[in-house]
Amino acid sequence: MTLKAGDPAPDFALTDQHGTTVRLSDLRGRKVLVYFYPRADTPGCTTQACGLRDVAGQIGDTAIIGISPDKPTAQEKFDAKYGLGFPLLSDEDHAVADAFGAWGERSMYGKKYMGIVRSAFLIDEAGKIQEAWVKISPKDTPTNLLKALAG
Repeated sequence: MTLKAGDPAPDFALTDQHGTTVRLSDLRGRKVLVYFYPRADTPGCTTQACGLRDVAGQIGDTAIIGISPDKPTAQEKFDAKYGLGFPLLSDEDHAVADAFGAWGERSMYGKKYMGIVRSAFLIDEAGKIQEAWVKISPKDTPTNLLKALAG
């Protein structure tokens, strides 16, 4: 089941690209965009991450956190290659993606498989989902974030 606006955001503790444990609960008191992407350094994921990097200066104190099943070493290379500058968390067993409803059946070239459903969640200062975008286009993620913060 995918989370929707008004739902409490599940807390998590995952390792980022630098080996640091990041907890959602540590970010209470500020807005947080948590977005799930299938794989570091692939075309769609790069478009999404670079788009968010490019609007980071326009979102005030809002934190950006990317989550994928990639190992921290792959996340580190992705961050270094594109100078993303925000935490990329490793959810290798996809437990956090599952808790947010961002793990599900996907289809490519007619084959069905389980994987990340590209999704983004804006979490408010109290830890509740303010906005939920499921099956979001990589290029729409930064635009939707800016609109939600402006409204």
